[in-house]
Amino acid sequence: MVKSTFLNLPDEKRERITEALLHEFSNHALTDAQVARIVKEANIARGAFYKYFDDLTDAYTYLYEIAIQTIHMNMNPSNKFDPDFFYERVCKFIDKTQHSKYEPMMKLHMLQNEAAIPGSIKTNSQQLLHMSPEMWSAMVLSHEVINSVFADPENKEKNLARYKESLYLIDRGSKKKE
Repeated sequence: MVKSTFLNLPDEKRERITEALLHEFSNHALTDAQVARIVKEANIARGAFYKYFDDLTDAYTYLYEIAIQTIHMNMNPSNKFDPDFFYERVCKFIDKTQHSKYEPMMKLHMLQNEAAIPGSIKTNSQQLLHMSPEMWSAMVLSHEVINSVFADPENKEKNLARYKESLYLIDRGSKKKE
């Protein structure tokens, strides 16, 4: 967790360090990121970095949370499964990501970094376990189509069309059970 010494820095210095983090994590996967590059770009001492963050993962998590707060919206629909809700939310997430300064970082996150964060896969699994089968399926598909769009932007429309069709298949399947 980011340390209070960082949060209490003057705005200009905190923003300079945050921009250095963004540059590093937009150009290098978490496993390849280097404190040396961050401190050089931010013009701070290496020891200062460790006064602000426990390690690179801590710094990455801090920045990722800022990015998510900026571009993500609530994915919790009403009690009833609604394919259009999921489709619209995913399209908005992709659009907001692609039009934000966090796009390169988010692509690296989805394609490489998510699995590099200790405990993230287990946390995701635990969150998904509490969902109905329809919601679970939609969330897993949402994550997968976002990955597909980031990895293969030329086929964005085809992937989104397949996603929408799949959401409607889930919806039809859940209505047959009723």
